[in-house]
Amino acid sequence: MITSRFRTVFFALFAFVGVVSAYAELPILTKARAFLGEEAALEGVKSVHYVGTLVTSDPADANKSASAAVEIVFQKPGQQRISITYEKAVEQTALDGYDAWQRQQDPSDPAKWRQTLLSADQIKRLRANTLENLMFFRGIERVGGKIEDLGPVNVDGVACQKIAFIHGPTIVFTRYFESETGRLVLTETEAGGAIREQGSVVVNGVRFPQTIITVTKATGGKVQAVTINFEKVTVNEVFPPSFFAVPALSNR
Repeated sequence: MITSRFRTVFFALFAFVGVVSAYAELPILTKARAFLGEEAALEGVKSVHYVGTLVTSDPADANKSASAAVEIVFQKPGQQRISITYEKAVEQTALDGYDAWQRQQDPSDPAKWRQTLLSADQIKRLRANTLENLMFFRGIERVGGKIEDLGPVNVDGVACQKIAFIHGPTIVFTRYFESETGRLVLTETEAGGAIREQGSVVVNGVRFPQTIITVTKATGGKVQAVTINFEKVTVNEVFPPSFFAVPALSNR
């Protein structure tokens, strides 16, 4: 393990020498894409539609959790919509190009709802998230981002290559790919979240995760886990513009 004193020097050096040209793909990313599917299959993905269950742990009580139905849609070039349905509330977040909105609805009373437009920073994050889910480790340079190779590391006994996908100073996905296979072992966010994938399902020749587990630190340093179990993954459905557009300010 690298001590904290040397970690700063270690990453500073790699931040200098590891910046990747927009025209040269890192071998580990070529391997990572091949692990997910053939080039034609990856390039052919226009939309991804996930349906599943979301389980959120209670950071104050490890024996308690909340469950909800979840539906996630990503569509090229820059659209996203997430719907989370709890027993007493429906939460929707959507991106439509450079517009984004969030809406909370009481499913038992159409008159009870709240809707807000998201900020520029929130829109940037949603756009980065959409690109990451549709481009399969490629294309960040086209939107002004960059990739940095931070060198070899060991994660849970697995030899990995550490790669930073930098969309901006406050939007960074650091990924650890198994050196031998290109398999994604771990993703970290700039806020300290840790994301792991479990299981897989192949749709239209592309490998998708069956489960995603995100672990973050809640208030007071307590750990909170959010687990999404996907029951269905569909590729290349066509969603109309109205599916992502900002809803009119009326009961829906």
